[in-house]
Amino acid sequence: MTRTIPAPAEAKLTEKRSKFFALVFPAQSLDEVQDRVKAYRTKHRRARHVCWACRVPSPGGAIVEQMRDDGEVGHPGRVLLELLQRRDLAGGIVVARIFGGVKLGVGGVSRAFRDAAQAALDQLPE
Repeated sequence: MTRTIPAPAEAKLTEKRSKFFALVFPAQSLDEVQDRVKAYRTKHRRARHVCWACRVPSPGGAIVEQMRDDGEVGHPGRVLLELLQRRDLAGGIVVARIFGGVKLGVGGVSRAFRDAAQAALDQLPE
C-alpha cells in the first residue's frame, strides 16, 4: 500500500564543490508539487538545475507520476522518481544543484542527486 510522506525533510550534499539541496514533502496534487518546486527554486536562486519527481493520487484513486530533469544530464528526475517508487511513497522530491565549477559526468550527477534525495528520505520516520 502506498504511504504518504508524513512531513517535509531536507538534506544537503556536497560533491566536488557542487552543492545539492534536497527536500522530500507530502503532496496531494500536481499543483501542490509545482508550488513547492517553485518555492524551492526561489529559495535556491543560485541553483542552475532544480530537478524533481512526484507520485500523487489522481481523482480516480490511481497514482500519477511525473518528473523533470530541468536540463540536467543523467536523467536525475527519473532517479528521484525511482526512489519514491522503491519505497512506494506518495509525495514529492525536489533537488537543487548549485554548480561548483567541477563537472561530475553523467554518472556522478545521477549519483549525487540520488544520494542527496536518499539522505532526505532517511530523515523521515519509519
